[in-house]
Amino acid sequence: MAKEFKVEPLKVWNDFKKYREQYYRDYLEAKDNGAVRWAGSAWAFDAVPAGLGEDVYPLTGEPYGATVAFFKDFSRRALEKAERAGVPRDLCGYLRNYWGSIMMDKYVLTDGTEVEPFPKPDFNYTIHICCTHAKWYHRAGELEGDVPTYAVDISVGPGYLLDDRKINYVVRQLEDSIKWMEQITGREYDDELLIKAVLAEADSMSTWAKICKLNQNIPAPLEEKSMFTLYALLVLHRADPRVAELYNKLYEETQDRVKRGIGAINNEQFRFLTDNPPPWAFLNVYRYLEKEYGAVSLGSVYTFGLEGAWLGMDEKGETWRWEPAPTPEEAGVEISNREDALRWTAEFNLRYRPGWQHPYSHKIRKIETLQMIKDWKADAMIMHLNRGCELWAMSELEVRDYLVKHNIPVATYEGNMADPREFDEARTWNVIDSFMESLGIKKLSKQ
Repeated sequence: MAKEFKVEPLKVWNDFKKYREQYYRDYLEAKDNGAVRWAGSAWAFDAVPAGLGEDVYPLTGEPYGATVAFFKDFSRRALEKAERAGVPRDLCGYLRNYWGSIMMDKYVLTDGTEVEPFPKPDFNYTIHICCTHAKWYHRAGELEGDVPTYAVDISVGPGYLLDDRKINYVVRQLEDSIKWMEQITGREYDDELLIKAVLAEADSMSTWAKICKLNQNIPAPLEEKSMFTLYALLVLHRADPRVAELYNKLYEETQDRVKRGIGAINNEQFRFLTDNPPPWAFLNVYRYLEKEYGAVSLGSVYTFGLEGAWLGMDEKGETWRWEPAPTPEEAGVEISNREDALRWTAEFNLRYRPGWQHPYSHKIRKIETLQMIKDWKADAMIMHLNRGCELWAMSELEVRDYLVKHNIPVATYEGNMADPREFDEARTWNVIDSFMESLGIKKLSKQ
C-alpha cells in the first residue's frame, strides 16, 4: 500500500506564474515605451545585455517555442506555415514553432491570446553550441527584416577541462558583443548594471540547484511537472534580481516543506527520473503516473541541469558531483569591474552547467545520470525519446543501455517536445502500464 503524505500548495506558485505572464507582455509592449528589446537562446549570456539599461527586455526562443507547443492549434498552424516555407520537420521543434510564429506574424501570450504583429527585436543575441542555435537567429533576423544578430561561440569543451585560454576566448567575444550592442542601440553601456545582473544570475542558478537537491528527501517536496513552471524563470531572465529573489523564497519554502514532511503528492510509492524536455502539449503523462501509480517524477538532467549550476565532473573526469556550484560571495570572489564580471559569467556557465557538457562526451551523461539515480533514490528512469531536439537526444540510447547494464529499470516512449502531432497518447499509456506491471507496481485502484 502507498504511504499517505500531507500535501500543500506552494505559496510562491502564483508569484512564478505572474512573473512569466508579465515577461511576455513586457516584451510585447517594450517598444511603446522606448525600451530595448532583444531575442535569443535561453542559453545566451543573459547578464550581458542588462548593461544597456534598466529598460531592456529579452525574449528567449526555447521557452517561447514551448509555450507555442502547449497551445496545440496555434502550434499546428505555426509548424505547417514553416513547413510550407520549406523548413524540414527534423529541425529543432522550438525553432520551427518560433519561425512559424514569425511567418504568421502572430505572437502568443501565456493565456493563449494571439497578438499581431509578432514583436520585432532591436537585435538577436545568442550562443552557439547546438547545431541550430546561431542559424536560428540569423534566419529569424532575416524573416523579421534585417534584425542584426550576434552569436557567441562557446564550443570550448567540457567544464572539467577548462583553462584560461578557453575562458579568454569566450570573454573576448563578450567584450566585442558589448561594443556591438552599443552601436546597434546607440546607448552607453553601464558596468554597474552588468555586475548586478551577473551576481543575480549566479544566485538564481546556484539556488535552483539547492532547491533540486532537496528532492532527494522522502517524500519529495516537489514534482517535475510543477518544476517545469518553477525552472522557467531561469530560461526567461535568470540575471534579473527579481528572479533571484523568487528562487530564494522558493528555496526557503521548500526547506520548510522538507522539515515538516510535506510531499509533492500524497501517495508516493514509486520514484523515477526523466532525462529530456517533455512533450509540452502532453504533460498529463506526469499526472497519469501520479494518479494511477503514486509515482513521482523527481526531476531530470534536463530540469536540474539546463540552468542549474552544479560542481559536475571532478578534475580527472571520473566522478560527477551533484552539489550546487558556489556564488561569487560563497567563493570569496569580488566582482568590481567589467572584466571581472565577464570572466565570472563566462567561467561559471562554461564550468558548472550540465547541459553544456553533453555535446562533448557520452561518458559525462552516463556518469551524471547514474549518479543522479543514486543520489535522488530513484527506482527507475522513464525516458522521452524526443525527436524535437538534436542536442538532448544525443547519447540518449547509450545512456539507456548503460543504465540497464547497471540494473536500473528503464522505460522509453517516443514524442516531440514542441510538435504535438508526434505524440501517441494511447501508445504512451500502454508503455507506462506495461513497464509498471513488469516491476510489480500495481495501480492504486487495485491495491
